[in-house]
Amino acid sequence: MSVAYDFAHSPATEFMSRPQHLLIDGRRVPASSGRTFNSLNPATGQVIAIVAEGNEADVDHAVAAARRAFEGPWRTMRASERGQILLRWADLLKAHAEEIIELESIDAGKPIAATSRQDFPAAVDTLIYYAGWADKISGDVVPVRDDALTYTVREPVGVVAAIVPWNFPLMIGMWKLAPALACGCTIVMKPAELTSLSALRIAELALEAGLPAGVFNVVTGPGRVVGDALVNHPDVDKVTFTGSPGVGRGIMKGAASNFKRISLELGGKSANVIFDDADLEAASKAAASGIFFNAGQVCSAGSRVLVQEKAYDEVVERLAARAKSLRIGDPLDRKTVLGPVISEKQMKSVLDYVDIGRKEGATLVTGGEKVGDRGYFISPAVFANVAHEMRISQEEIFGPVVSVIKFKDEADALRIANGTAYSLAAGVWSRDIGKLQRFAKRARAGTVWMNTYGYTDVRLPWGGERDSGLGREHGTAALDNFTEPKAVWMNLAV
Repeated sequence: MSVAYDFAHSPATEFMSRPQHLLIDGRRVPASSGRTFNSLNPATGQVIAIVAEGNEADVDHAVAAARRAFEGPWRTMRASERGQILLRWADLLKAHAEEIIELESIDAGKPIAATSRQDFPAAVDTLIYYAGWADKISGDVVPVRDDALTYTVREPVGVVAAIVPWNFPLMIGMWKLAPALACGCTIVMKPAELTSLSALRIAELALEAGLPAGVFNVVTGPGRVVGDALVNHPDVDKVTFTGSPGVGRGIMKGAASNFKRISLELGGKSANVIFDDADLEAASKAAASGIFFNAGQVCSAGSRVLVQEKAYDEVVERLAARAKSLRIGDPLDRKTVLGPVISEKQMKSVLDYVDIGRKEGATLVTGGEKVGDRGYFISPAVFANVAHEMRISQEEIFGPVVSVIKFKDEADALRIANGTAYSLAAGVWSRDIGKLQRFAKRARAGTVWMNTYGYTDVRLPWGGERDSGLGREHGTAALDNFTEPKAVWMNLAV
């Protein structure tokens, strides 16, 4: 493993050396309790920043600031001006690209090449896309009767709590921020405790772009304190959350207190189905990327590769060869493909699942071991002879572990693909277009990829059902998340 952990002085390291206070009402302020916590580099286990540990009082202050901003300058501002501020923010992000990419890579253990290629451009694209929507969110004139003018308008839902996960803090954070702000909402964001830094930095740049104080607030700290306080706060109108199904269920219960609107993007156990008539080289390459990208810490990771009987052994062999070839190492090395998992706790959880797979009778073909003497690196694991009912086939592992499952025919593939509690995404590989279309029609998944895997775009809806969540992000669906329709009647017979 190639490791070069000492990085030179840079804007990112300078930012990390500062006390990482909360951002409330346009100012960086310490937590009201004075408490802090350490942010660790997953590649080394070393402390990289000291972050304020917010609590219920801080949430109260942030929500009050967001409410004032919502009732005042942000809601009453011309929509086109809101869009211009978002565009200036996008320009500032691009001007600070190197700093933000390095910050995200160090804080989340993400390979810098992938962050440069995907995460950062996707975040900027999202912001620009919704900036363009700001002055185009319109209603309709509905001809109900001759003696009335009847029409609809869409109004911002209000104060939004955005709770963001640690696997894609910058990109998924922007998935929530950009449409909410474009719609005229104000936000209190709670980044994941493990990855708070990029949220704080881009919030500073938002203020520099002209975002009024209180429109975008960041309260860092543990989910059981800050997250719970936001979910249960009587003056929060909407919660948008990406994370685990267990936490999602808790949010649904908490939101009932004042009937908050919620949207949830939760877990996945996505099936990547390879028929024996597929291009096996292309399918195997994409399947490896679909599970090992970001060390498998992806909600839509193709963690179940279903292979038709005749092609099974060849695909297993190809997956194992690709797993062995992946360069594991320092996320700041641009040649690194596989970085660490996010934390020691997550590493232990993944390694425990490797043990479970062995005990269940699956064959560990390669990988599944801790790599190196520091940091949280795991060699990518390929399990063969996996039965559909095994825990490693049914439960989300959220690490670089793939279960390769054999199937007989189309019906069998569909039964296995749909046979978990999740429904976020699926992939299917075949040269038979009819077979592809039949599978796509019957697959229980919010997104189906045909002869490819893993692509997303802000212009297309994203989300799932059951344990994969509630509602959709991206595209015009996100505008529905952050607006309420209002019907207006005007009597013309006066």
